[in-house]
Amino acid sequence: RGVYLTSYSLTRPGFLSGILDRLADYGLDTVVVNVKNMHGEVCYPTEVELAHRIGAVAPRLDLTQILGEIHSRGMYAVARQVVFYDPNLAAYLHSPAAPWVLPSEEVAVEYNVALAEELAALGFDEIQLDYVRFPDEGEIGADYSARCAAVEEFLARVKDGLSLPLSVDIFGRVLWPWNARRIDPIGQHLEGMARYVEVFSPMIYPSHYVEQALKDDPYGTVLRALEHGMARVDTPMRPFLQAFELALPAGMTLPQYIVAQIRAAEESGADGYLFWNPRADYTALWQALESLGR
Repeated sequence: RGVYLTSYSLTRPGFLSGILDRLADYGLDTVVVNVKNMHGEVCYPTEVELAHRIGAVAPRLDLTQILGEIHSRGMYAVARQVVFYDPNLAAYLHSPAAPWVLPSEEVAVEYNVALAEELAALGFDEIQLDYVRFPDEGEIGADYSARCAAVEEFLARVKDGLSLPLSVDIFGRVLWPWNARRIDPIGQHLEGMARYVEVFSPMIYPSHYVEQALKDDPYGTVLRALEHGMARVDTPMRPFLQAFELALPAGMTLPQYIVAQIRAAEESGADGYLFWNPRADYTALWQALESLGR
């Protein structure tokens, strides 16, 4: 159980130490570090040559110091690596107007495999891949087996070069039963991906659903999604829970919203959970945990 931290937040003096103190206070033990982001930036001084060639290196993170501090507190360090949403690589390969590269492009595959292997060697405990998918374009219901196969082949390539756990962030909708038919245009198919990962981190943010009933029921939405996913695969589920204000039900505060999601995740039997705030501001999370007596 833990929190996601942006690369910029980790450059603030004393920020990581303060977060680790809070995690320890509330019985949490995991830090997700954003090492390759949605801008295509590689946020540490990588030795992967292509990252330098395409102007992707933004070496603001001292990973030796960060990992040393996390591990000195007995906590678990996860490297979050955004994969196929990569404006820098897309501009190098295609056009600056299109921020995506595809799982079927060998240059993109080799680049991300090399980064994952480097991050493992630098001392992370787990590699967490995000945006391991095609763009969300196309109508749900068509046969997207070829896209699913490309995603799964990529995961197999990454897994082959790692000796530590591999996790993947997936859309919350991927857990639902219809996804078993390989009809999702993003190419994420739960059963197929499960062969290559140790943990799934579904992003079950109630605010992101179209149906208003799902937006308004954070407890029920998280519980049902996890139950669907765990009925389909044995791979542990460690969901990302929403710790930011967006489409909250009328009269519900963010701490209450977080509490509802925590209760759902725990009652589902999920293998822990992570919290996402895009600014790494977890004030509401600490309030939620305090209200639970943690």
